[in-house]
Amino acid sequence: MSSEPREDRAAASAGSTPAEVVTVGESMVMLCPPVGEPLEHAERVTVSVGGAESNVAGYLARLGHRATWVSRIGDDPFGRLVVRHVAATGVDVDLVAVDPAAPTGLYVKDPGPTATAVHYYRAGSAASRMDGDTLAHPRLAGARVLHLSGITAALSPSCRELIERAVTDRPLPGALVSFDVNHRPRLWPAERAAPVLRDLADRSDLVFVGQDEAYALWGTSDPAAVRRLLPGPQAVVVKDGAVCATVLVRDTEPVVVPAPRVSVVEPVGAGDAFAAGYLAGLLRDLDPTRRLRLGHLVAAQALGSTGDSAPVPPWSWFERLIDGPWSPPDLTAAHGEG
Repeated sequence: MSSEPREDRAAASAGSTPAEVVTVGESMVMLCPPVGEPLEHAERVTVSVGGAESNVAGYLARLGHRATWVSRIGDDPFGRLVVRHVAATGVDVDLVAVDPAAPTGLYVKDPGPTATAVHYYRAGSAASRMDGDTLAHPRLAGARVLHLSGITAALSPSCRELIERAVTDRPLPGALVSFDVNHRPRLWPAERAAPVLRDLADRSDLVFVGQDEAYALWGTSDPAAVRRLLPGPQAVVVKDGAVCATVLVRDTEPVVVPAPRVSVVEPVGAGDAFAAGYLAGLLRDLDPTRRLRLGHLVAAQALGSTGDSAPVPPWSWFERLIDGPWSPPDLTAAHGEG
């Protein structure tokens, strides 16, 4: 197999409607022990797939949007598992390239009493060999949103070039560039990541950042201060975990929406779900308040699941909540019911 995109399927769908959202980044096979069981004592693990950008694409597809995920996998069983898993969520994977000279990445979750540790085995992976030409395929033209992550910039020099060209050269003309800061300390320390992520974020149109990572990177968790550090984007969304999310749109007053009450099973992946919900609201031309509400509600689905990605209720469930009174809602008893 070659390192070229999967043209056999691409040719068959070349005339199809363009994706609304294109995401690009690495997805890996994930091994996870049973809930609450430390990895070192586990006698069995579940095999799944996780990756920030494919998670976002998967949630958007399940919410009814056309999403394409662009990446690179190894010519190995893990790579085929990744592609099959992402495709099963309804995402277009035709432009995922297969690299015969590098493996698919792997990561392992280790649940703890207060947090989940993640161990990566991704150095030299196929996805780390993506480069500045990764988004050059003509089939990507016409997308409304290009969603990127700071994780990709940390994988290799060529991946950093990919993200820099995406926010500077705009290879998808007319697409809004969405950037999730997604700082991963295990990939690069804050002192090295901070200036790079700030520059990439400031050259994007829409930015997602957690208050905790904003503090770790730039020394502030105040949404207004974060916005002053990032004057370039049209909008900056600052997330404060289980408390609230704030969107600061240029030349308008900040909008703050409290998070719903949720029974948390596993926090990993909730940020991706939130970004997908917010982007779905943007694609549906919802106002900023409803975009934040939708982000919270999709994140709630991830918080109730052990996987990086979770099923979602019918759109009618979301619509009823985002249009109704927001107290905020208590989802602990009827989590995700339609």
